[in-house]
Amino acid sequence: MRIKRSLVALITCISTLVAGLLALNFMPNEKQIDTQLTRQYDTNDPQFRRSLGVLLGPPLVEGNKVEALINGDQIFPAMLKAIREAEKTITFETYIYWSGSIGREFTEALAERARAGVKVHVLLDWIGSMKIDDASMDQMRRAGVQLHRYHKPVWWKLARLNNRTHRKLLVVDGRIGFTGGVGIADKWRGNAQDAEHWRDTHFRVEGPVVGQMQAVFNDNWTKATGTVLDGEAYFPALKHEGDSPAQMFSSSITGGSESMHLMYLLAITAARHTIHLSNAYFVPDELAVKALVAAAKRGVDVRIITPGKIIDSDVVRAASRDQWGTLLAAGVKMAEFQPTMYHVKSLVVDSLLVSVGSTNFDNRSFGLNDEANLNVLDADFAKQQEAIFEDDWRHARPVSLQQWQHRPWHDKAAGKMADLIGAQL
Repeated sequence: MRIKRSLVALITCISTLVAGLLALNFMPNEKQIDTQLTRQYDTNDPQFRRSLGVLLGPPLVEGNKVEALINGDQIFPAMLKAIREAEKTITFETYIYWSGSIGREFTEALAERARAGVKVHVLLDWIGSMKIDDASMDQMRRAGVQLHRYHKPVWWKLARLNNRTHRKLLVVDGRIGFTGGVGIADKWRGNAQDAEHWRDTHFRVEGPVVGQMQAVFNDNWTKATGTVLDGEAYFPALKHEGDSPAQMFSSSITGGSESMHLMYLLAITAARHTIHLSNAYFVPDELAVKALVAAAKRGVDVRIITPGKIIDSDVVRAASRDQWGTLLAAGVKMAEFQPTMYHVKSLVVDSLLVSVGSTNFDNRSFGLNDEANLNVLDADFAKQQEAIFEDDWRHARPVSLQQWQHRPWHDKAAGKMADLIGAQL
């Protein structure tokens, strides 16, 4: 009996220790922003641009051309064309890379370029690429592609378990860059024509900011491999290709996980007239809610599009909708996209600032994942993105405060349950 009690005590002690270690490893490593920003300037104030480039960094650089690509029918052909025309280098980092028809096309294009002597570097998140088959990875590696998977879970490095690279970056010859929300999977094919083909936007970039995009890729490549990519093949001299000032802004749990959160709060706090936010996973924390409410109360037209019932995570939708009451009461306009899953990640402020990339409006993107966004400070480009937003809004169903208040009891219960794990969403 004594031996049995001792064994139970030992098992209890070990279980408690393991649970404690897991809890510690799922907690953020860095101090979080805990104070609402004071509104000191508008988006038209030169200080706004200085703060974007100095407080957040890197600086905005002039002379960029940014083209929006809508849905898979535009996105994938443009990316594959750039890959197939590569002459020196390809650097590619993504969260989702699954087996399927589009996965095979990328695998074959990357492998062909590697066989042709192009230096091809592919960095896949271990969790996000779990649905890629071994044959595809073997095909790329045999062709000479340097392929690595980011943060494979191992028991002696539990701290890395919850830190994923969610970045979506493709840079070809150091001159052409792509970023946005799309993953390499068949759900992104087509033109959002039905529930099986998602709505998303990606961006093709040329100009000096592509050097910053390459540097962001290099950041995680070095962490994953210990190798630094450098030289003219990766960082060529870049001439002006357009008129847009831009910066490639990134965040990481190992080097400023709160930076992306701060960037969004800074932009919302500076808004004068409009905030158009499109986001696949909208689970705002208390500070973000306060910033959006404050903007609405000072007369800013705040509109937010989220997914509707067609979504790949019911838990996220429940947690999101649980936050809407305070926003709707303050005058924020909410709408749910109807035709298919809405995977867009875009912020447009005052017909001036556009921020696009991999970042979701949730705690996971703001504190746990490695993310990267392209910030463009250009009125003409912003107006183009607002036109895209307006088209999405026409395909979305607005939700009123009264509708939210009278939603079914099981929706309310699901929201409260999801809120318990909000820090991980």
